[in-house]
Amino acid sequence: MKKFDNFCKALSNLKEGLYLNEPYTIVEQTGIVGLFEICFEQAWKMMKEVLESHGRFDNKIGSPKAIIKIAYECGMIDSQNEWLELLEIRNILAHTYNDEQAINAVRKLKNGYIKFFDELKENIENDWLID
Repeated sequence: MKKFDNFCKALSNLKEGLYLNEPYTIVEQTGIVGLFEICFEQAWKMMKEVLESHGRFDNKIGSPKAIIKIAYECGMIDSQNEWLELLEIRNILAHTYNDEQAINAVRKLKNGYIKFFDELKENIENDWLID
């Protein structure tokens, strides 16, 4: 699946960025934030595509929030609240960029939020990919 491949590449790129340590240069900080935004976008779009391929999605609803809720109900993701928090972080960073919010987002990713992307990848590989 093309969107799954895109998500995997975005996740790999994000992990590369998370190897960097504070204090970040402005380029590093902006890069990590951008990689997070790309990874999140690829994640929810991939969830939508996979859900559609399994007949578990109504094309009339396509917002990230709706996709997250459906993915949780179907067992694709294990923690709806954390995914909704990732969505909130993505929205904040995309619309009101400031250094403190960016650093806090990077810290949250490093301190555990990256695992939600890893769990999604594993769940898709194990339970949702169609051969």
